[in-house]
Amino acid sequence: MFKRLLLLGGLLMLLTGCQAHMNKKTETMKDTATLPTLAEMAKGETQVVKLKNGLTVLIKEDDRFPLVNARLYVHAGSAYENPEIAGISHLLEHMVFKGTEKRGVGDSARQIEEVGGNINAATSFDYTVYFVEVPDDQLNLGLDVITDMAFNPAIDPVELESEKKVVLEELERGEDTPGSKLFKTLQGMIWPDTTYEWPIIGFRETVQNISRDDIKDYIARYYEPQNMMLAIVGKIDPDKALEEAERLLGGLKNSKPLTPPEMITIPEAGKGPRVVKLTGQWNKVYMGAAFPIPNGAAAEIAGLDILCQLLGGDDTSRFYRKFKYEKQLVDDISISPLTLERGGMLYIHATLDADKVDTFWNELMTELASFDAANFTDREIERARLNIEDSMFLAKETLSGLASKTAYLQFFEDGEQAEQNYLFQLSQVNRDEMKALYERFIRPDQLSTVILTPESSDMNSDELVAVTENIWPVQNGIKKAQTAIVDTADREIELPGGNKLVLLPDNTLPYTGISIYWTGGDGELTPEQQGLAALTAKALTRGTMTMSATEVQDFLSDHAASLGSSSGRNVFALETKFPTRFTGEVLPLVRDVLTAPAFDTAEIERAKQDQISGIKRREDRPLGLAFRHLFPFLYKTGPYAMLHQGTIEDVEGFGQADIMRFWGRQSMQPFTIAVCGQFDADTIQQFATEVSQTLTAPGVTYEFTTPEWGKEREASLHLPDRNQSHLLMVFPTPGKTDRVASARLELLKAALSGQSGLLFRDLRDKQGLAYTVTSLLWQSRNTGFLALYIGTSPDKVDQSLEGFNKVIADLQANDLPEEELVRARNILVGDYYQQHQSLLSRSRQAASLITRGFDRGYEQDIIERAKSVTSEEIRELVKEYLDPAKSYLMKVTP
Repeated sequence: MFKRLLLLGGLLMLLTGCQAHMNKKTETMKDTATLPTLAEMAKGETQVVKLKNGLTVLIKEDDRFPLVNARLYVHAGSAYENPEIAGISHLLEHMVFKGTEKRGVGDSARQIEEVGGNINAATSFDYTVYFVEVPDDQLNLGLDVITDMAFNPAIDPVELESEKKVVLEELERGEDTPGSKLFKTLQGMIWPDTTYEWPIIGFRETVQNISRDDIKDYIARYYEPQNMMLAIVGKIDPDKALEEAERLLGGLKNSKPLTPPEMITIPEAGKGPRVVKLTGQWNKVYMGAAFPIPNGAAAEIAGLDILCQLLGGDDTSRFYRKFKYEKQLVDDISISPLTLERGGMLYIHATLDADKVDTFWNELMTELASFDAANFTDREIERARLNIEDSMFLAKETLSGLASKTAYLQFFEDGEQAEQNYLFQLSQVNRDEMKALYERFIRPDQLSTVILTPESSDMNSDELVAVTENIWPVQNGIKKAQTAIVDTADREIELPGGNKLVLLPDNTLPYTGISIYWTGGDGELTPEQQGLAALTAKALTRGTMTMSATEVQDFLSDHAASLGSSSGRNVFALETKFPTRFTGEVLPLVRDVLTAPAFDTAEIERAKQDQISGIKRREDRPLGLAFRHLFPFLYKTGPYAMLHQGTIEDVEGFGQADIMRFWGRQSMQPFTIAVCGQFDADTIQQFATEVSQTLTAPGVTYEFTTPEWGKEREASLHLPDRNQSHLLMVFPTPGKTDRVASARLELLKAALSGQSGLLFRDLRDKQGLAYTVTSLLWQSRNTGFLALYIGTSPDKVDQSLEGFNKVIADLQANDLPEEELVRARNILVGDYYQQHQSLLSRSRQAASLITRGFDRGYEQDIIERAKSVTSEEIRELVKEYLDPAKSYLMKVTP
């Protein structure tokens, strides 16, 4: 059943949409020969048409945004390969961007980005999908590009060899990620002797040996209309969309019948318990344990979903409460189902310190051995049901989410009716069913575990197996608030104390998103207090004077609500999102968190451990390490010169008094509250006024400082036992207050970035130096920087830096062609709409801009200014700011 997007560590790069599947079936669909006009159907209703050649077309009108999202699905992924060509599906996904019969290398992405759209593709085990999101008047271009890529890729031999290098860089990158290493090892243990046992990306040897003929044969075998579906969702004319789909795809032919894949059978007796230890240069221990479960079509999935949610689905779950919160044995623990077309796994993931492994394993085995579904309360079960339903509903918030969800349901299940069927099954799950499912699937003989440990760890995998066999032997044989929805126009309202309330009505979904932003954050700290703002943010929502931390967690889960706080270099923020019907219950909690936080000493200690764990995890990842140390390297004064999370010693030294004093100062700063979604304006204004009257101190102001740049121009960080080097070449720029420069910088960044950008075309497409190469623009009010980034092999560092310098030299010497400027302008427009679809993204934008002294229309103003920027102005900008001799260089090397 399509429910929640499951992200297992490094799997995110390769695996998208790995929700449960159902078998292909005979469907009742409208044939193009007898179909009435789609305009006769109810607006917004999903229409499914099967063309005469068997290709399915799904059309859904949604006019919330001036965008269209189109997705072309192919029922073939890594599970349709054989061991000799493992990784060919993913390599093909790369190659379709390297030119078609009528488009050159990079032209597909360039044409889409030129009109302000974005294009990408993803490979899963069971399918490949090509997707594009474009302005609504560019639908025909979007469809032409993705169908051309899928059916007419050039597969140039020279480009193929170049792209293999990029894929191998991507493969190496995955090996540097704990989650990816865990999952790749578990695949072979859970799904042995099946096509699920190898990674989607393949292996170094197989990728290197794949030929052009291999790819052409693969396309001929699987890229047939009967094996594909096109989904079109957004602001469209349904009849014109169907007409264009028929024009592009209706003439395609099938060459052979297709054989449905066979399901994977779970053996009656497993080979477990098994534990594999892999040592490396890690600061933490990363543990993945898994059990085989049925494919997504199985009737047991709804029950397994509730079981996973209850045991490890969120911070109210049994395992999180016991191992993370009460015993503090782990930094994090979760349990999730990964259900595919032919099989699945129930996956337990934990991160912890090396000296806690033995204790945690004993405790975990004891919990697994003593499971009793009768111990779940009615409240826990109903909460789990509500949150699973909530995650399904929220998938429709963005256009891409709606398109992905609707298309997936149609391609692998019974269409949108499958969602209703699943919800019914979910409502019927009871304790007896959970008990039977647990006894059937969660057994010691089916347990496979992989543990990544630091090299210094003396953990013994055989001893863990013995513990399991001893403790867990193999056995034989809510009241709804009535909320009026009345506002239709955006409004800004002045609050007491100089604060502001921004109302952004959107009645599409029955949800409310609230963002509260204060000036302050790290700017309220001295250098000796670095990390204190981040720690306060972690501690703020852990209980009030009337509710404990666990009671707050239970309350939020009971109401399908989220609540979190964060800090930045110059701001502090609190955000919440909840179903609008719970407004009357959620707002009082938010008020209490702000005005009467508990700051309980035990919770502060837990927050400290979380922050320390976060520091260690960041320093286990190359980019995490780089960005943690980037700002103190670049700046020497002000909040920018601090380690945002502090050092481990800093964090360990903070106490309750430090946090209370900081919050006393921080909470008195001026703030902006922005609310987006469905809401009653009077209720929101009353809440905002009460908070404003309680918190704000008269006359408090905040100064955004202009920092001093560092004297050292190069910094090298080392992360042993990794495969890649990571380079950041950084150029100082003006801050956001210089709107002229900001517009030009945004346009330059857009020209450099993306799959059709100057960096990608040169350093990746032409030279094959990296999987990822891009540019970054960061700006505060009074300072900023533009950075060029690449992750590459250690032996290509010098060549990569030369590539950066060459791109810059070309920009200094030559005017950007007009088509490049048009592409960059359209990217700015497209990115803006694509990044501001969710409720919180829009409330966050408004609150953060106003808090930092800008109007809500700042970003639109920058886009408008960028539309008139000339190539000469870009060249002058590059000459003024992108001087390699004045750049800062940060390296992370193995």
